Amino acid sequence: MTPSDFRFTCKLPRQITHTSRLRNCAAELSSFLRAIEPLGTKLGVILIQLPPSFAPKDGKLALRNFIGQLPRDFRFAIEFRHAGWHRPQFIRLLEKHRICWVWADTTPLNERNLAPFEFLPRTSDFLYLRLLGDYTTKYDVDGGHVHRYKKLLWKREAALESWSLKAERHLSEVRNVWAFVSNHFEGFAPETCQRLAQRLGLKALLPSETEQAISAQKRSQLDLQL
Repeated sequence: MTPSDFRFTCKLPRQITHTSRLRNCAAELSSFLRAIEPLGTKLGVILIQLPPSFAPKDGKLALRNFIGQLPRDFRFAIEFRHAGWHRPQFIRLLEKHRICWVWADTTPLNERNLAPFEFLPRTSDFLYLRLLGDYTTKYDVDGGHVHRYKKLLWKREAALESWSLKAERHLSEVRNVWAFVSNHFEGFAPETCQRLAQRLGLKALLPSETEQAISAQKRSQLDLQL
């Protein structure tokens, strides 16, 4: 039960990407796609997040075979987490199958004031951005949580400016921009989303602001009825 313009994105199970490492997993893939069929037209993109240890040396053939069996009536995005995939042959492979190359920012916290200058290709008619941040900030040595994510803890002004410029450069060439934010990026994901939207000339309300807007709308409707 979501608004008519709401869209979902899904992520392939770890059984496929991490355990099977894209090999001999046709049955698992088919089962997953059947399970998300009820989303219908509200399904946007399916994310394929590969493990950091998945490298071209051992995974090149598995990736090609896996991509070849993906159905064309879904939109897919791949997040490579091993630098070895940043080669023209793999860019062309994703372009051929119209699969999006995920842009991900996992910059360490001590580099948060640096803008990411890494070349990232556009391989489809949509962008998929993941501002994930530094996951090493999540737990202390005893496994306890380090932070309570209720407000911005460290601003990444240079990174946000860089990503917004990268996305803006392609706005005339793509149909959609999917952007996702983790609390680990700046300490409070909803406000980071708002800050990114502002840089793109968009308006994104925080949850509390949305509730206030809905309450105001209801009061207005009530006044009209009276």
